[in-house]
Amino acid sequence: MTVLATIPDGIFGENLLPVRPACADDAGSWCAAIYRLTNNDFLSRSADTVVTATLHVALIIVLACTARFLLHRAINQVVDGATNSRITRLVGRAPRRLRTGDNGGPVSQRRAQRARTIGSVLRSLSSAVVLLIGSIMVLAEFGVALGPILASAGIVGVAVGFGAQNLVRDFLSGVFMLLEDQYGVGDIVDLGEASGVVESVGLRITTVRDVNGTVWYVRNGEILRVGNKSQGYAVAVIDLPLAHSADIAEATEVVADTARERVASTDVADAVLEAPEVLGIERVGPEGVTLRMTVKVKPGQQFAVQRALNAAIADALDDAGVPRPGLLPAPIPRPTVP
Repeated sequence: MTVLATIPDGIFGENLLPVRPACADDAGSWCAAIYRLTNNDFLSRSADTVVTATLHVALIIVLACTARFLLHRAINQVVDGATNSRITRLVGRAPRRLRTGDNGGPVSQRRAQRARTIGSVLRSLSSAVVLLIGSIMVLAEFGVALGPILASAGIVGVAVGFGAQNLVRDFLSGVFMLLEDQYGVGDIVDLGEASGVVESVGLRITTVRDVNGTVWYVRNGEILRVGNKSQGYAVAVIDLPLAHSADIAEATEVVADTARERVASTDVADAVLEAPEVLGIERVGPEGVTLRMTVKVKPGQQFAVQRALNAAIADALDDAGVPRPGLLPAPIPRPTVP
């Protein structure tokens, strides 16, 4: 037996036609425009939300890019000014360095190196901050719950902070060291366990090569004190050993005359800042006395001037017949008892 169901009138008519969204009647709206183009109620109802969210996201991206550009530009100007003006001296209380010229030389090189390092770090930090804020704002536009994300990020940040304490300390020490201009490439420094010429300065590691050619990698967070022998000026110290029987007045006159003549030579004159000064007797010992003389020279030139003066003064003292301390007499052998 076949049963025929009665189909109500209009079931395939107006009841199955696409439902026209109410917003389609709002002339000038995105919903009406999309409905006219696609005749799709889902796209029409979502048009306002999609377009509004897209415009908000695009605006956030534009503002983030603009803020990043302005921050980078400001950082470049501030860093260039800080490494070339009195801001460094106000922060680090560092004395003025000897200028070798505006077009080059050690001063401009270390300024450029410091500007590149500090600027790179600050630009990276600003980009990370802008990207983080922009990402949070974009997620908020899509209705993502930010509470759990921020809580998880805080927990991860605390864990990383505890695990990377030394890294953070090295990084912060390197930043302040560069801002205060404690030392730079080419400076002769004493960092405690390592001393020598600075070859590279980073935010975490400082590389120093000593007089034996050994390269030392020193973490910035482990540097408790810095002795910079190239900051401002240097002093060449010449200690001259004399015998007890030497005439101190005559020796002083010979040393002073010889030093004045030697520092006037072309190979030494450019490095000397002030005339040599004989300080007098520095030490009296069993083998003789020590006469000290000092000369103020340009940074890093103290050792070359010291060697040149030692050689010239030694010959002058020998020519003048000033007695020098010799070897101690050999001890008298004691008789042995069998």
